[in-house]
Amino acid sequence: MRPLRDPEGAELNHLIAVCDLAGKDILEIGCGDGEFTRQFAGLTHKVIGIDPEISDLNIARNDKTALFPNACYIQSIGERLPFPPQIYDLVIFACSL
Repeated sequence: MRPLRDPEGAELNHLIAVCDLAGKDILEIGCGDGEFTRQFAGLTHKVIGIDPEISDLNIARNDKTALFPNACYIQSIGERLPFPPQIYDLVIFACSL
């Protein structure tokens, strides 16, 4: 079992303090199993998590997906995004660099 990421909510609290997330489209690069992605999915318009590891994405897609219909997970890497440029309001690289 993996350790919880941001168990005290410090990353999320910092993000909320410095960014207006309401109504925003957010991209998280290196989303892993989607744990952090789900933490802020309820605060945004749409959130897309990308990760190169299909096994992590399968966990993300199957874990509480119905609770967060505005969250989507795609297999990709940050160097080659499968989206047109400048379509996201905020890009997050939490623990992925």
